[in-house]
Amino acid sequence: MQTVGTSQGTASDRFRDLIRSLTGINLPPGKVPMIEQRLRRRVLAHELPDTEAYLRKLLEGALKEDELRIVIDLITTNTTSFFRESDHFTYLRDHILPEHLTKSAPNRARLKVWSAASSEGAEAFTIAMVLAEAQRSGRAFDWAVLGTDISIRILEKAQSAVYDVDQLQTVPSDLARRYFLYSDDPALARKARVIPDLRRRVQFRRLNLMDKTYPVDRDVNVIFLRNVLIYFDANDKAGVIKRMHEHLSPGGYLIVGHAESMVVRCEGLVQIRPTIFRRVN
Repeated sequence: MQTVGTSQGTASDRFRDLIRSLTGINLPPGKVPMIEQRLRRRVLAHELPDTEAYLRKLLEGALKEDELRIVIDLITTNTTSFFRESDHFTYLRDHILPEHLTKSAPNRARLKVWSAASSEGAEAFTIAMVLAEAQRSGRAFDWAVLGTDISIRILEKAQSAVYDVDQLQTVPSDLARRYFLYSDDPALARKARVIPDLRRRVQFRRLNLMDKTYPVDRDVNVIFLRNVLIYFDANDKAGVIKRMHEHLSPGGYLIVGHAESMVVRCEGLVQIRPTIFRRVN
């Protein structure tokens, strides 16, 4: 790994600058205790006296090649839950999907949905449950869900589709019975796995929102970009939103978190609800 930088300041200061440049995530000085807590095992693994010494070696390129990737995985915040901000899924079911079916040719409707900060996969699988339920109600259409995240570790968790039973408390009971499998093995008594039919429809892929281009289709009907922009500065927010606009189909929807409704400013996106925007050109 190449030397990352030799600018003035402590290793902690330079590390926080590096994380912002690579991921867009701002880590103010008040986050230093969190950084130290999350990197404690790496410090011990390399038999170093403290976090500052570890970060100096990391920034100098003195550690193994994939150490920085490991660190990014550890630092990335991965808060997730099923049916979080549930009104978004209601809008998908009651407004976006019927509109899409009306515009599509009979028996050729296909809805593409992208969960752009998918974390452990709860958002992507919530979308999948909503669309599968719409099919069960008699609506004829095809669909696919893509989940992306910067953390390889967390994407592996999403791909496994295994969750603690406690995480299903926000899933309606009928959906929890229909779309999750439960083992008779006592060792797995508190675990549940998404059923194969849904797992086949949901793909996960690593993607850094700070990249200048995204390897994603440019005719996505709905993008969920929720509770991630709050970690970016103004310029990075604008860049991400502009790139998201480019991947939406004409008339497609961008959905952000409730704490982010005021940060979406992009020519070609019109706000139709506090947290829901539509591509008009």
